[in-house]
Amino acid sequence: MSLISAVAIYFVLWWLCLFAVLPWRVRGQHEDGAVEPGTDPGAPVRPLLLKKALATTVLAAIIFIGVYLYFGVYELTLEDLMI
Repeated sequence: MSLISAVAIYFVLWWLCLFAVLPWRVRGQHEDGAVEPGTDPGAPVRPLLLKKALATTVLAAIIFIGVYLYFGVYELTLEDLMI
């Protein structure tokens, strides 16, 4: 696996993990009871984006290690996944 391929795969994995992590621990304004005028009631009170970015990075790194081991170290292919 080349460096460019590895970076591209990690980039895609990071974005996929971000969309999986974004809903974690989200409380909307309507749940908190303090809706600011002019905002959507479902808007998050505290989005915790830095913590979610860190969690995304760690999760994507763990998944990338598995992908790298499978395709880079063991040199298996997608056809080897079929049972």
